[in-house]
Amino acid sequence: MGKILAERISSIEIKSMWGFKHIVWELRPDINILSGVNGAGKSTILNKAVSKLDFLSGADSDDCPDVVVNFYPPEAESIAYDVIRCVDRPLMHSNLLEKMADRNVVSELDWQIYKLQRRYLDYQVNLGNRTIDLLTSGDPEKMVLAQQTSAKKKEFLDFVDSMFAETGKKIVRDSNEIVFDQNGTRLLPYSLSSGEKQLLVILLTLLVQDMKPCAIFMDEPEVSLHIEWQQKLISAVRKMNPNAQIILTTHSPAVIMDGWLDVVTEVDDITV
Repeated sequence: MGKILAERISSIEIKSMWGFKHIVWELRPDINILSGVNGAGKSTILNKAVSKLDFLSGADSDDCPDVVVNFYPPEAESIAYDVIRCVDRPLMHSNLLEKMADRNVVSELDWQIYKLQRRYLDYQVNLGNRTIDLLTSGDPEKMVLAQQTSAKKKEFLDFVDSMFAETGKKIVRDSNEIVFDQNGTRLLPYSLSSGEKQLLVILLTLLVQDMKPCAIFMDEPEVSLHIEWQQKLISAVRKMNPNAQIILTTHSPAVIMDGWLDVVTEVDDITV
């Protein structure tokens, strides 16, 4: 019997951060935003939690015995999760670059897009199979449901097009991978600006989760996003997968401006 997967994380406890701080963070099932001054430990808290989840999921990671992650339901042993890195640094792993089939992949965001393209293909195959099953069921209600199955993908495509409209970029609808058209010229996603790549990575990660429960970790996702995109970010993420539990840090007031002030937690408030 496999491990029981959690629906969400109920709390994160770090017993001895920097040798003296004891962190206890009770998490909401939907949105959790951690705020604090530089050096307060926001990124450290997220990174320690992710390292513990890596260990629990069987990844090559240290045990992190000072970190306790509690789940709902309590008997769960791990959770499906994604970590979105938002800083567009050069890709430094020389062995990885040598093996890379696509030489356009040169930064951390490029690498995330590259991996997401593979997941996007799997997502579309699963979507197609479900649609065929519904259409061939002979059940009128299921046939109606089949027409709604691809609605989330269309919603994603339409939203990205609307966000990139000022620069004339649109996702090519008949491509199996994410490719853009800009005034008749084909663009790979690696040619986008850092902010465009970042937004694409965030939204595509949520889409390929296929509406399943999942924890999403983002460290300062407002990096490279202009103010309008920052204001729309959380609402857009919630729309792509309302079953995802979002756990993020931020410095930007714009991220919480659109009705999310009540989900903000200060580092000082969870330090015992």
